[in-house]
Amino acid sequence: MTGVFTEDAGIINAMTVDVEDYFQVSAFEKHIPRGDWQRWPQRVERNTKVILELFERNKVKGTFFVLGWVAEHFPALIRAIAESGHEVASHGYGHERLVNLTHAQFREGIRCTKRLLEDITGREVLGYRAPSYSIGPDTLWAHEELRMAGYRYSSSIVPIRHDLYGMPQAPRFAFFPDQVGLLEIPVTTVALLGRNWPCGGGGFFRLLPYLLFRKGLRYVNRHDKRPGVFYFHPWELDPGQPRVPDVPFRDRVRHYLNLNRMATKLGALLRDFRFDRMDRIFLEKADQHYPVVVLENLKFSAREA
Repeated sequence: MTGVFTEDAGIINAMTVDVEDYFQVSAFEKHIPRGDWQRWPQRVERNTKVILELFERNKVKGTFFVLGWVAEHFPALIRAIAESGHEVASHGYGHERLVNLTHAQFREGIRCTKRLLEDITGREVLGYRAPSYSIGPDTLWAHEELRMAGYRYSSSIVPIRHDLYGMPQAPRFAFFPDQVGLLEIPVTTVALLGRNWPCGGGGFFRLLPYLLFRKGLRYVNRHDKRPGVFYFHPWELDPGQPRVPDVPFRDRVRHYLNLNRMATKLGALLRDFRFDRMDRIFLEKADQHYPVVVLENLKFSAREA
């Protein structure tokens, strides 16, 4: 597919989808108990099929980080994702942030979800993304648990300052944390004025002008000469989703603003850049050498940032 590039036409970015329903997001966890999930209209199947059709029209393959809960309820959808040539990876079981889990609970969730996805697709699950990017200064123990569970990579750190997540002192590009042998692939940021700025999708993509995002990702490809990692959710393409009552103003803005513009902006992104699966971009390049970073040394400075 033709992209914006001439001299850097070989750069291919990673397209990722966090497969969860609108009522499962962390912003609503205080308003919708997990036991009430079944009571809400479930729209993840419909919305994910819209994404599959969009990717097919644009000849794009991507990585779908799937909640184990979604896989249990919609196994045919997960098979369709795999059979369409996309990578199926793990998003944990019930969208629990790691700060709310014990080591044992986390271990059970990642192992259970990996088995479930592999049973459904018949294919090995290599990747993991923490709900709400909740691997950070206080949850670095998760990398070793993931390696022991058989995962080869994680995409769970965002090297920015944010009120809900982030580890601004972490590397901006793929690295091996400590010596655990598991590759961590951060969501893309742009380094500007001594600070990392988001350029990898999610709510920032909906809230900010598209031209700003295009310029940022183009800069990463051309200046840093690295592939970007972009992400979004199926519910972001669904302006007709039910509204959750009594949600604070800030969370309402983050979740609902510009849902009606997301499809247009995403279509432009797919036309302007080239995308592929995480595993093919980051795991299949035998000549790629990633640095080993001792994240424990960054814990204090990240927490203080």
